[in-house]
Amino acid sequence: MDKNFVIGLVLIMLMLIGYQILVPKPVEPTPVEQVKKSSSTASVSSSKVPDSTQTPSQSTDTIAQIAPKDLVIETKDTRVVFTNKGGVMKEVLLKNYKTYDQKPLYLIAEDHNKFELTLPTQTGDVRLTDQFFTTTSENQTLAEKDSATITYRTILKNGQFVEQTYVVRGTGYVIDYGIKSNVAGVSEKSLAFRWDNDLLQLENDMHKNREVVTINYYTDELLSLSASPTSNEEEKTADPVKWFTIKHKYFLAGLISEKYPFTNTTLRADVNPNDSVIVKTMHVDAGIPMLAIQKGDAKFQFFLGPNDYHLVDKVKAENFDQNVYLGYAFLKPINKFFLVPLFNFIEKFVSNYGLLIILLVLFVKTLLTPLTYKSYISMAKMKLLAPELEQIRQQNPDDMAKQQQDQMKLYQQVGVSPLSGCVPVLATMPILFSLFFLFPNLIELRQQSFLWASDLSTYDSFIKLPVTIPLGIGNHISLFTILMTASSIGYAYYNNQITPTQPGPINMKVLGYIMPLMFMFVLNSFPAGLTFYYFVSNVVTIAQQLLIKRFVNEDKIRAILDENRRKNANGEKKQTKFQKYLEKSLQAAEEAKKKQAELEKRAKKK
Repeated sequence: MDKNFVIGLVLIMLMLIGYQILVPKPVEPTPVEQVKKSSSTASVSSSKVPDSTQTPSQSTDTIAQIAPKDLVIETKDTRVVFTNKGGVMKEVLLKNYKTYDQKPLYLIAEDHNKFELTLPTQTGDVRLTDQFFTTTSENQTLAEKDSATITYRTILKNGQFVEQTYVVRGTGYVIDYGIKSNVAGVSEKSLAFRWDNDLLQLENDMHKNREVVTINYYTDELLSLSASPTSNEEEKTADPVKWFTIKHKYFLAGLISEKYPFTNTTLRADVNPNDSVIVKTMHVDAGIPMLAIQKGDAKFQFFLGPNDYHLVDKVKAENFDQNVYLGYAFLKPINKFFLVPLFNFIEKFVSNYGLLIILLVLFVKTLLTPLTYKSYISMAKMKLLAPELEQIRQQNPDDMAKQQQDQMKLYQQVGVSPLSGCVPVLATMPILFSLFFLFPNLIELRQQSFLWASDLSTYDSFIKLPVTIPLGIGNHISLFTILMTASSIGYAYYNNQITPTQPGPINMKVLGYIMPLMFMFVLNSFPAGLTFYYFVSNVVTIAQQLLIKRFVNEDKIRAILDENRRKNANGEKKQTKFQKYLEKSLQAAEEAKKKQAELEKRAKKK
């Protein structure tokens, strides 16, 4: 059991190290200063200074008559600011969330976001973003069940118009968007849509943020821009894109096409490792078919809110819930149908997330008690067989093949499978894997404190280091990671007392102490909620085994082994599949040994 348990841990370790090694490394733009200008100042300056980028479609007189004006819609969850210049969103504030340093959280921030729409016409392209739109809508504060429709309209040459419509609801994070125009003769072309968005630092660790922020986009499957913390990344796709999201660690700013997918989409992430304000700058260029705009079918939805599984799962877009990463395909069902519902069920009764994690451990461990019991019984049998196994090793100290054959004979005689202790442990591994992917993506843990950890969604920085140490340590020491490591070493020590030494070139018992130390380096910068879970899980597992030990009578187990030995010797006991396998393996080994001996004799005669 100990050997297979360690093999499982080694596989996890290799996966984590491989992930870190395979992540590419990048070059960055120049630092960008975060300058927040008040809308009133912007309005005054814009009204006094003519727009140098105006298009020929609007005369100077028209420009002078339309002054820049902001429109503010307040809801329970958001504060959305629109501007008549371009008829676009200028700011989106999430009212129920704060940044890591408790500042207002903007997903779209003035001076850090830009929408560009370029409309093809028979006389040339028109940059709608430079046009001034008119609207009859006024500032509003919406009740939860209310909604507001904002329509922006601009007149181009020859009586042509463009109209943009937004629908904001009193709750939630979805904003409907539509664009239509009577521009003729360009049905085969596409409106060029561009979105540039500076991702401001919302979480505490800039480098960790850069490792996870990305752009997700959906064709017939979910694809993502490579999330490199140091290099610029770009991808182009000719496949129709049904939706895309600019993904922070815990928040999304995305656009969903209801009927006509985006065409010729280019996605780019620019990163400057020296910038202390902006995590990355994201760029999305896409085409919106003019045919859809002319027919009035160019309808979309903005999602601007938290990447909460229960929210994104309700968005009416194909597989939009995949924005919350729940692990590999074979692990996702465990998270989706078991761990996430269990977490949210306990959440209804427990408001302290540290206590919630403890209850989650207790529930999972209770559910797995039969497997833990079976594993302990297997270890107890192996412990009783330890003297005989040691005797086998001493009889043939230099012949590993002979040792293994004799061990297999012994297992067959007493009716013990050495794999029986490993199977229960392997059965629990998918849950450990699932939690490894779930906890870093649970927004519920964000800014939830417990004991000395101020935020369970990131590491607890119990000790600050004056330098940054590579291999995952960083510039801090996580106390929860230290406790997890200590409990893992304690668990390894306990297992070593009841597990016989396994033959082989590697001392598995010593490796059991080394592996927790290796994981300490890897997990030191992982969420405190995850390392706390593993710590509690180790403690509960040791407690379970100590409790089981009190109810297990080793004399009865020894009697069972002796009875199996007697029945197998007399042919009374029906062989299991594993025993039949052992017998065939032994026979094959004996035959191979005889053939080898004959070949050696013939070689000597020659």
